[in-house]
Amino acid sequence: MTPAPGAPGPRFGAADFTLCMDRLGPFESKPHMAAGVSGGADSMALAVLMSQWTRARGGRLTALIVDHGLRAAAAAEARSVGRSLGALGIEHRVLRWRGPVPKANIQAQARRIRHDLLSAWCARNGVLHLALGHHREDQAETFLLRLGRGSGLDGLAAMAGIGAGAQLRLLRPLLAVPKAHLVSLLCAADIGWIEDPANRDSKHARVRIRALAPRLAAEGLSAERLGATAAHLSRARRALETYTAELLARAVWIHPAGFARLDAALLKKAPEEVALRALARIFMAVGGLDYGPRLDRLKRLLDGLRAGTAKGRTLGRCRIMPQTGPPPHLLVVREQRGVPETPLQPGSTVLWDQRFEVALAARGQGRPVFVSALGRAGWTALRPRLADPETMGIPGLARPSLPAFWDRSGLLAVPHLGYSRTGPRGLIVSKCRFRPKNSLTGGAFTVA
Repeated sequence: MTPAPGAPGPRFGAADFTLCMDRLGPFESKPHMAAGVSGGADSMALAVLMSQWTRARGGRLTALIVDHGLRAAAAAEARSVGRSLGALGIEHRVLRWRGPVPKANIQAQARRIRHDLLSAWCARNGVLHLALGHHREDQAETFLLRLGRGSGLDGLAAMAGIGAGAQLRLLRPLLAVPKAHLVSLLCAADIGWIEDPANRDSKHARVRIRALAPRLAAEGLSAERLGATAAHLSRARRALETYTAELLARAVWIHPAGFARLDAALLKKAPEEVALRALARIFMAVGGLDYGPRLDRLKRLLDGLRAGTAKGRTLGRCRIMPQTGPPPHLLVVREQRGVPETPLQPGSTVLWDQRFEVALAARGQGRPVFVSALGRAGWTALRPRLADPETMGIPGLARPSLPAFWDRSGLLAVPHLGYSRTGPRGLIVSKCRFRPKNSLTGGAFTVA
């Protein structure tokens, strides 16, 4: 750890941090929270502040340190950070990446590895909130990077104070706080930190943007002003998200089997931006996507709906088919192509196809079990075994992509069709519910 030099600037303390957290609340009583800690000044300051804040409320903090193995010194640095946190009385865990080391797009892959490890630990330990140490300069750099890529409103709103996932809320309480305040806090407490050499490597775009900061500030583009601009845009995004959620609540019905029915008449009446956002959210939920389809493709679909010329098509891993009704509507189902085949272990829970939370009973099965799509052949074989297949309320277009459980002997269970080869007493599927990684309306976009 690098020793802290003399205090360089303004103080930032527990009372200031409480105000930052108040903007993101309310929170549960006696909260157990986690914080991602790399050992840099921002994350070390976050750990100190979060530890004070949770203890004051009868809760506790677990600092999570990721050893991604991307550099030879990573393991030693993780141990060093752990020792520093331990000396401060902060509970911590080191999470080690066991997968292949990425060879390309390393910074983006490192972010994905960190996010996956941190999220998985929180899910296993029932932690609802994960705090990250992004500060005002990070927000300004993100704004400039996205501006350079030609991002629209959502991208230029930069990072959100709250990001909501299926089982976790990401908190960024320090987005409006200058890094100098965080460094000052550590210096005053004689707490050291690690300087990541990647932060000085000019092959990374963020480092090059950071080097321009003094010249940009001289032209009026200071981190403070850029952060304020991102906050203004985030308010606009929040308003659009609210209107989009209202439209989705009125116009879309999601079936527990993971398909959607869409009232095209309501969609056609909505403002274009709101309608396009609603379509994107539908494809993200039904298709299990991280992002919606490209804007130009969504625009063509919406134009066809408004002109009355929309026909069946595939888009965003989904099939879209106009239905005559009554009432007339669009049916959106996951297409069978690209659906994964995922092995399952007794008692384990997985998010299959980014859409369904599935789990086997904890008792041993004595045979390998996996979940995949039912498929057309599976439906053809299953249909004679169902008492009345037409009464399940699941249209034929949606059946091939239903989650189906298999073993060496073939089809074992299709929960949404009420089928289990072992019968009700021998059910081995303990959970199979539609819980997409990106829900239909998403989380609130909180302005920090």
